[in-house]
Amino acid sequence: MSNLEALWQEFKLSGSKIAKDKLLVEYSKLVKYIADRIGYSLPASVDKNDLISSGIIGLIKAVETFDPERDIKFETYASHKIRGAILDELRTLDWVPRSVRSKSRQLQKAYASLENDLGRTPYDDEVCAHLDITEKEYERMLADVAPTTILSLEEALPSRSSDSKELTLIDTIEDPGSENPLAILGYAEVKRILKEAIQSLPEKEKLVVALYHFEELTLKEIGVVLDISESRVSQIHSKTILKLRAKLLQQMG
Repeated sequence: MSNLEALWQEFKLSGSKIAKDKLLVEYSKLVKYIADRIGYSLPASVDKNDLISSGIIGLIKAVETFDPERDIKFETYASHKIRGAILDELRTLDWVPRSVRSKSRQLQKAYASLENDLGRTPYDDEVCAHLDITEKEYERMLADVAPTTILSLEEALPSRSSDSKELTLIDTIEDPGSENPLAILGYAEVKRILKEAIQSLPEKEKLVVALYHFEELTLKEIGVVLDISESRVSQIHSKTILKLRAKLLQQMG
């Protein structure tokens, strides 16, 4: 038995505070990693120390509620809790200006409307025509809403039933393992919709989503991989996430 396994056993059997503190120290780097990754694209006005403090609360909850007997890695389970705690803090701060939220909704509605009319994912020029804006104005809108789309996979989906667990878009990608059958059904449905939506994306957009949300590369690192600028990666990511959100909310609403 490894030292880490012994710590988990000691904490779960006896509730040892010493074992718990050692586990928190062992996994503390995970908090900084997630806080850094989330904070990377946020305005300078958002204090990263606040994100780390909130993330620690999420880590504590993860250690307290994790079941080592279940077939899931603690890092996966804890990442979900840490992200959730950090995003709760960001929602409390209400750091996104109303004008940015308005632009995000405007773009999302445009994607949903065009998808419905065309029966496929719209092209950039079609979105520009729909909104009666130039390509440069469209690019500026994508740049303005970029911070919200970085976090958009964490935002809550509307629940179809008051009895069902609230789903977040990140849950459709990384299910921490729920025993609630209603939640499992929800996950399955949203995963199906999301998979189909991603498959309909152009190759470059699919790649950006995969590298950022699955491989956990930063936008700068993705730019190096694709040999394009970080700002261009940000634009691609923004419009891709808005497309996915429009499709998901349209079908789940």
